[in-house]
Amino acid sequence: MSVKPDRWIHEMVLKHDMINPFEEKQVRNGNISYGLSSYGYDMRLSDDFKIFSPPHDTVLDPKKLPLEYFHDYKGPECIIPPHNFILGKSIEYFKIPRNVLTLCTGKSTYARCGIFLNVTPFEPEWEGFVTISIANTGSNPAKLYAGEGIAQVIFFTSDENCAISYADRKGKYQAQKDIKPPDV
Repeated sequence: MSVKPDRWIHEMVLKHDMINPFEEKQVRNGNISYGLSSYGYDMRLSDDFKIFSPPHDTVLDPKKLPLEYFHDYKGPECIIPPHNFILGKSIEYFKIPRNVLTLCTGKSTYARCGIFLNVTPFEPEWEGFVTISIANTGSNPAKLYAGEGIAQVIFFTSDENCAISYADRKGKYQAQKDIKPPDV
């Protein structure tokens, strides 16, 4: 790579309108950091959540997960019950170019409190707000902060475009605007 990684990401974002809104530098100021980092972008958590609360002793089937197991919540903070998870979404809308693949992973600040995210790729030509599964592995309730960093997106680029993109396959999570529970 002949350009510094953070400059390369910045140029790619501007060229493809890849992240909107886009924070051009790391922001901390008492927040869990977000914005452009050395090799990626730390996305923020919106204030929209779906709290998971199925009936006790229910067997969960990802092919048939009833929507009524999720309760909508909106607020500046969200508490995840012990040994449970919630769904959230990014503030940023992503448009991934055809020659780029990303990997999204949780931030260590939350991991040090037992809060983990599902590691997921954003495939070439996927676009939308990111639905984020956030699990509290601990025995105590855990707090999330809307408007602050939740995950880092790491970018991988190819010299060639992929043969079949997520858009070509008409992926089921394409251009999602809201938090989207599992869909088969």
